Amino acid sequence: MTSRTSRLLPDLSPWRSSADFRLLWIQGLVTYFGSFMALIALPLQIKHLTGSPLAVGAMGAVELVPLVVFGLYGGALADSADRRRVILGTEAGLGLLAVVLLVNALAPEPALWPLYVVAGGVSALAGLQRPALDSLMARIVPHDQQTAAAALNSLRWQVGAIAGPSLAGVVVAYAGHATAYAVTVVTFTVSVLLCLRLSSAPPAHDAEKPSLRGIAEGARYAWSRPVLLGTYAIDLAAMFFAFPNAVFPFLADDLDAEWSLGLMYAAGSVGSLALGLTSGWTSRVRRHGLFVVGGAAGWGLAMAAAGWFQDIWLVLVCLAVAGAGDMLSGLGRSTIWNQTIPDELRGRLAGIEVLSYSVGPQLGQVRAGAMAGWTGARSAVWSGGVACVASVALLAAALPRLLTYDSATDEDANRRRAAGTGPAEDRPGPVPGGPPGTEPGGLPAARVDL
Repeated sequence: MTSRTSRLLPDLSPWRSSADFRLLWIQGLVTYFGSFMALIALPLQIKHLTGSPLAVGAMGAVELVPLVVFGLYGGALADSADRRRVILGTEAGLGLLAVVLLVNALAPEPALWPLYVVAGGVSALAGLQRPALDSLMARIVPHDQQTAAAALNSLRWQVGAIAGPSLAGVVVAYAGHATAYAVTVVTFTVSVLLCLRLSSAPPAHDAEKPSLRGIAEGARYAWSRPVLLGTYAIDLAAMFFAFPNAVFPFLADDLDAEWSLGLMYAAGSVGSLALGLTSGWTSRVRRHGLFVVGGAAGWGLAMAAAGWFQDIWLVLVCLAVAGAGDMLSGLGRSTIWNQTIPDELRGRLAGIEVLSYSVGPQLGQVRAGAMAGWTGARSAVWSGGVACVASVALLAAALPRLLTYDSATDEDANRRRAAGTGPAEDRPGPVPGGPPGTEPGGLPAARVDL
């Protein structure tokens, strides 16, 4: 029994392999806590100021263009600049935007337009930062530990995602939006101080400056790989059709359970956390494409059920199941990306991953908000879940190589394995902080939002 239990526990190998991984794991946990506080307070403040589900959903539209533009540019920048500087600069910028939210909330009559301006600014900075973080994962973690690293990073994310929304709902209800934003400011201050301790991560000596030609080169590579294309397309479809977070305040009203709003935002993370705490078995799986497809389909089915049920506790259970499905799909995507993409293209492909990871939710908020205003919150949720399952099935049929992906036989995975991956201290050659052209240590993937 003990042996079976130990196989389910998270694999801590990446934590032991890299000091930068440990540092960024802690930094990310702090950042996520503050980010999720603001993530709840911002749409709730828009709801209080306007009373319109469309106004809340419009936040996704405001965030979309900056995310696309700066996400693609950030990918090229990650291949040509010191990633530590990119991360520090964007993290400090996110903290300043949190200050703007705090000042506006403290005003006698808070204005609506700064909320949209900050939402767009956060999207731009997150688009710049994410590729710099993502592109270093394959360097600091050995090839055969990529799934374990993804599970640990997701576990960290879920802890913040559960604590942040759960407390934010209480904080906003009893202490106001300003208090939630103040907590966000404090967490980003701590995060910047932690990032100052990171090793320098200069680009290769022959790296080109960011350009449209370089971005196009990365896009052509992604288009030529059906497995990669499948991971992007399925995640984009799943989030577009079944990401109803923008209408949660109205869903809570429909169910006569306003008290449950924080729990709605946190429920998905509870399911993801449960999977993360029992993720040891995922390190022994090689068919990661099945994770992507099965997890996305499970996410859609659970969202459809969440919109159909009228009992709040059943809704929360469905949202938790959806979160577990999303995490399983995410583990598959992250593992495939880090096992197959060449290091010289990693930043630009990470920029494309930002779009895959984030554009879908932004468009999904617009879709959910518009449909909720037309047909009601519950129908917006269940119909999106049904559409998600249908689109995932069609994409899986159109891209069968994703379903048959095997890390032991895939040509790109074997090529990447032969090239050698892992922490700089485990590889021959210069150590982090050396001159340009060395193989620097780096940072784990992380998502940073306000």
